[in-house]
Amino acid sequence: ARFGAVMCCCGPCAMYRRSALALLLDQYEAQFFRGKPSDFGEDRHLTILMLKAGFRTEYVPDAIAATVVPHSIRPYLRQQLRWARSTFRDTFLAWRLLPELDGYLTLDVIGQNLGPLLLAISSLAALAQLLIDGSIPWWTGLTIAAMTTVRCSVAALRARELRFIGFSLHTPINICLLLPLKAYALCTLSNSDW
Repeated sequence: ARFGAVMCCCGPCAMYRRSALALLLDQYEAQFFRGKPSDFGEDRHLTILMLKAGFRTEYVPDAIAATVVPHSIRPYLRQQLRWARSTFRDTFLAWRLLPELDGYLTLDVIGQNLGPLLLAISSLAALAQLLIDGSIPWWTGLTIAAMTTVRCSVAALRARELRFIGFSLHTPINICLLLPLKAYALCTLSNSDW
């Protein structure tokens, strides 16, 4: 928000100036990926279109919105698969946009994509060593714990909410469920199924 370039204005609580939306409506409604229509990840896609057109995107911390969330594992994983595909697709779109924006945003986008990659490499290295000699290297646990602590601490400091430290409990879910799902999403980017 500091740079006027929030990369994804979340669907349930995003608001757009009507005149700005009217300028981009044709591009927004004709969202394609690899020549096929794409109808998910519309919030991230519209945000990037707004930024490409030179508009600012802001974060309003006081905004409150109601939304529907999955309450069982299967719908949750389907949601996460859609979100992962959307993130990968629109990251490719955003790469062309980043040079026009602040350098911090480039680092942020790289970090959002590099973090899961480093976590996957650390997890695979630990699994390989476990299969080879029955032990897990200490540096793998330290790397994962450090990445988790840094991310959660930054979120806690920025939001001034100590409860964000609790997100570190999400790490096992991320490693066991979401990393394989993200790998699958990357391999099936052209699939637009819900």
